[in-house]
Amino acid sequence: MKRILVFLLVIVFTLPSFSQDQPKVATEKNVLKINTLSLILGTGSVFYERKFSDAMSGQLGVAYLNYKISGTKFTGLILTPELRFYMKKAAIDGMYVAPYVRYQNYSLSDNSSKGTLSSIGGGALIGRQWIKPSGFTMDLFFGGHYGSASVKATSGDVTTFDTKLFSGFGFRVGFALGFAF
Repeated sequence: MKRILVFLLVIVFTLPSFSQDQPKVATEKNVLKINTLSLILGTGSVFYERKFSDAMSGQLGVAYLNYKISGTKFTGLILTPELRFYMKKAAIDGMYVAPYVRYQNYSLSDNSSKGTLSSIGGGALIGRQWIKPSGFTMDLFFGGHYGSASVKATSGDVTTFDTKLFSGFGFRVGFALGFAF
């Protein structure tokens, strides 16, 4: 986790061409992005953001996870809707805070059991999105998350599945690249 935070800080401080002294209102209304950090966890994550007003936008994240942890293979879908409130009324280009909800649904399997996991949770983020005149977009965010998960066995013993990552408090960190249009 420390390495990821250091990486994100280096990105923020080594990209001065993306900083803005004066807030500007983006002429674009849509952003399509891919979360590059989620690829480390075997997750393909795509975001679509739509500007609602100068101070607010909405974003929907859709992700597909295919990962193995402690002998358990997780495969499935993640949906994350969020509202973004831009601090300087410069939606979709600037600092923001964003409450969100997350739903996860996975198929689980290990050597002796199969099942499904459903998780619901939510949290809040703080982030900064930059949009270059060419439309190239960078979005750096982090925050907290709280979730609750339930597991149902379809064969074998449900107690063999390690689901601690999906319940309780955790962190959400991301660095997305994309294009505004």
